[in-house]
Amino acid sequence: MLTSRITKSRMSGVEDLSTGSDSDYSSSWISWFLSSKGNEYFCEVEEDFILDRFNLTGLNNEVANYSQALDLITDQLDDDIQDELRGSLDVQARLLYGLIHARWIVTARGLQKMLEKYKRADFGRCPRVLCQQQPLLPVGLTDIPYEKSVKLYCGRCEDLYSPKSSRHGSIDGAYFGTTFPHLLFLVYPTLIPPKSGPSDIAGSSRDATGDGRNRRRARDEQEIAEGGGENISTATVALKADRYRPKIYGFQVHEIAKLQRWQEAVRDRQISRLELLESEATRN
Repeated sequence: MLTSRITKSRMSGVEDLSTGSDSDYSSSWISWFLSSKGNEYFCEVEEDFILDRFNLTGLNNEVANYSQALDLITDQLDDDIQDELRGSLDVQARLLYGLIHARWIVTARGLQKMLEKYKRADFGRCPRVLCQQQPLLPVGLTDIPYEKSVKLYCGRCEDLYSPKSSRHGSIDGAYFGTTFPHLLFLVYPTLIPPKSGPSDIAGSSRDATGDGRNRRRARDEQEIAEGGGENISTATVALKADRYRPKIYGFQVHEIAKLQRWQEAVRDRQISRLELLESEATRN
């Protein structure tokens, strides 16, 4: 029944959301969804969690056709649903599963499943050379859907990166939320990577493509500096740089907040020195 339902959905214009063949579809909607290309970041949400309506509180206001979308996820959708509704239901089911997924991965069992993917570096590795192939974690810049796409957080340099694949780059960041990676390090403090030296999880092999990209980036930055340095204020550029602030349920992590306040004080002193040097150079 599920195979025929998915086939009809593809005929209704949803085939661009998945590139798998009919033989790739499994016995449940969740298994089919996880096996689809571009959904490698997601983990399987346990059925007991989905069926507990307390865990889904408020999602009925976020998802149109909530009841039918939930029935589709749990493989309880009636066959008499009109064919023209199946395409839109599939989109709503993806949205609903993503929002449920964001809630699931901050539970104890959800963290364990994502931890396994983190140890396998399923989310990729940090492109910075000094991070020594540190595995990344998915994070959202907002918990509200349809606002920001997913980003990848490096616990070593504490910076964000965009996924390499356009399929992964189009995933909504709300499906992972703003809390997940920082809660993972809070629950498993031994996983916090060191700021220097080799990491226990980071792989020993270097990504030649990533190294080449870093070399090109450094060369481009040098060319920009050589070509327009006299017209660009270094202090102004430094002031415009945004910093990512890790938060758990909207609250900034205490130790990280303390460290960032110190780092920002150091940055402010450096900017003041740059402004002084630039003003002296202008007078001379």
